[in-house]
Amino acid sequence: MEYKNIHVKVIYFVHGSTTDNLEHKASGWNDVKLSDKGIKQSIDLREKVDFDEIDVVITSDLERAKQSANNIFSGQKIIIVDDRLRECNYGDFNGKDSDLVKYEEHIYMPFPNGESLMDVKSRVEDFCEYLFDKFDGKTVAIVAHRAPQIILEHITKNISIEEAIENDWRKTKAWQPGWKYELHTRRKIRETLDKVKHLD
Repeated sequence: MEYKNIHVKVIYFVHGSTTDNLEHKASGWNDVKLSDKGIKQSIDLREKVDFDEIDVVITSDLERAKQSANNIFSGQKIIIVDDRLRECNYGDFNGKDSDLVKYEEHIYMPFPNGESLMDVKSRVEDFCEYLFDKFDGKTVAIVAHRAPQIILEHITKNISIEEAIENDWRKTKAWQPGWKYELHTRRKIRETLDKVKHLD
């Protein structure tokens, strides 16, 4: 057996403000659109992105993320849609007051009729395996949501999910035009043997 180092760089972009954000609602899996403010945010972000350092863009399948990805990257990069990057499903709390959505209480316990953060972790880890398979040595831009970013912080920085929630930039409004992460793994691969035995 042979071992190969796999390395993928990620630049994480969050979608622009939505119509739900204006009403202090947590969208979850509700498929809301960007507000006028969110449209402007994503168009303005286009001026801050270094397109040359990005090989491919992958966005959540929820409309607010797809809109943001198109506003930022359309005409510049191939955009792939992947539902594993969806926001956490808040179940009964989808579209309800944001104060009801407390990640700290739902790391292991699912939201009523929804997901837990461990469920989000499972699909984000599966997504990372896809990145290792398809984009070794590449830089991938992701356009997605809060929960997948928290899980990515947990995975790449070797911190607990609790720490990632506590350090979430949203608590201090410390937005930035992209967060950079690096994914590493050592994957076992089979050696290809080109030797042929010849019998005399």
